[in-house]
Amino acid sequence: MSAKCQVTGRKPSFGNSVSHSHRRTSRRWNPNVQRHSFYLPSEGRSVTLNVTPKGLRTIDKLGIEAVVAKLRAQGEKI
Repeated sequence: MSAKCQVTGRKPSFGNSVSHSHRRTSRRWNPNVQRHSFYLPSEGRSVTLNVTPKGLRTIDKLGIEAVVAKLRAQGEKI
């Protein structure tokens, strides 16, 4: 599973870990992506999306139908 939210588009951030002696090593911060299933009443089926908690709040606010329509308009296959 990729570390990218399908609704908000959040991806990993990159940076450095800095030790006590100030040595730097590469690291990344992954978003909290969860696999979640939603029911689409208009199609009579469920769709599974990779979403962050902010993406879940967006779906609660706009509705799953509007979010899926927006994703399809962007060319994402669902």
